[in-house]
Amino acid sequence: MWWIYAILSAFFASLTAIFAKIGITGVNSNLATAIRSVIILLVAWGIVFARSEYRGIPALSKHNLMYIVISGITTGLSWIFYFKALQAGKVTQVAPVDKLSIALTIVLSVVFLGESLSLKTAMGALLIIIGTVVLIFE
Repeated sequence: MWWIYAILSAFFASLTAIFAKIGITGVNSNLATAIRSVIILLVAWGIVFARSEYRGIPALSKHNLMYIVISGITTGLSWIFYFKALQAGKVTQVAPVDKLSIALTIVLSVVFLGESLSLKTAMGALLIIIGTVVLIFE
């Protein structure tokens, strides 16, 4: 079932790039990111309340909260730089280069999480890196 969610994530991420590029025309990218963040906040909390998932808040440990906060900070920085890149470049270049995060995530998951790395996964990551370099120096 995970792959269905992953495909939906990729689909909505692709729409995000298109709508963001259209929406940031003539708009400060930091302002656009802030507006986008408020919308995401409202949607996420709407889902949490609609499904009564807020009841899980007391079960969160300090460890959970610390890493969720750090993840939120890194997500925010990613979005800020993504919007700046979209404003300055073409979606056909920015979006694929942004997906270099896939290869970086593979490497970091091996280093920090101790996940195993198969030859197939290593080759896929290497191809993403090569593709990114090709797009950057196009």
